[in-house]
Amino acid sequence: MIELLDIIKRFDDITAVNHVSLNVADSQVFGLVGTNGAGKSTLLRMVVGIIRPDSGIVCVDNRPVYDNPDVKKDIFFISDDQYFLPNSTPGEMADYYEEIYSSFDKLRFFKLCNGFGLDTERRISSFSKGMKKQVSILLGICAGTKYLICDETFDGLDPVVRQGVKSILAAEMTDRGLTPIISSHNLRELEDICDHIGLLHQGGVILSEDLGDMKLRMQKVQCVFPSDDDEKKALEGLEVMVHDKRGRLHTITIRGERSEIESAFKRGNPIFFEILPLSLEEIFISETEVVGYDIRKFILG
Repeated sequence: MIELLDIIKRFDDITAVNHVSLNVADSQVFGLVGTNGAGKSTLLRMVVGIIRPDSGIVCVDNRPVYDNPDVKKDIFFISDDQYFLPNSTPGEMADYYEEIYSSFDKLRFFKLCNGFGLDTERRISSFSKGMKKQVSILLGICAGTKYLICDETFDGLDPVVRQGVKSILAAEMTDRGLTPIISSHNLRELEDICDHIGLLHQGGVILSEDLGDMKLRMQKVQCVFPSDDDEKKALEGLEVMVHDKRGRLHTITIRGERSEIESAFKRGNPIFFEILPLSLEEIFISETEVVGYDIRKFILG
């Protein structure tokens, strides 16, 4: 398990991470999402021990990670800003990581590179962005570590490669208990693979919850009311997060159980009433609007 206990990190007068506490359970896919500048990359760099928190502590399996080489042997970090040795080939990078990670499977790495169409003797500097990302992911998978920390993992990958990477990650979780932490702005991608979601905004955690539970406790309702009075009756006592109205059609995001919302709306005798499933993207928008991060501010000023 990875534990972050009241983490704070400042850069001069900017607080990048502010009193963050999170737990990442083993053998689950933890998705880290957030608004621009929320502190996701800084947080991941503290998780892998590149950056020291100003206060608080990051522990991996009850051991502090910073300045602890033994713990770092259990972690592989795929940065959004990838680094390879100058003029190196994938084969040479495999030789390098074999020296660092005792469980590195070089034979499998070459086999996977061949499957993805990557020339292991070609200079990585001549690869496209997506091909470089593939090399990083395959190095991380073949390192054999318990934890794989990925910053914008799927950025630059085509749909076929993305699906292939997902399949490999799923197999690694089943076969050896791999625990991936994946930070991404592609919420539709995360929704397919994540068990747990952590949402950051302005350096703090808005929520950290199992994705299934998150969807159960938030509902999107589309409805038409006979009158404004009926609308007030239906919404009385409910926690409305987002309420849009186009003509007579209301689209309302409400925090609460489905049964609670159904009972409340009966009071308003709606002409039309339907509860729709929420996507992770819709949950993200609803939760961040509650804390003032609203698209209308960008459009209307």
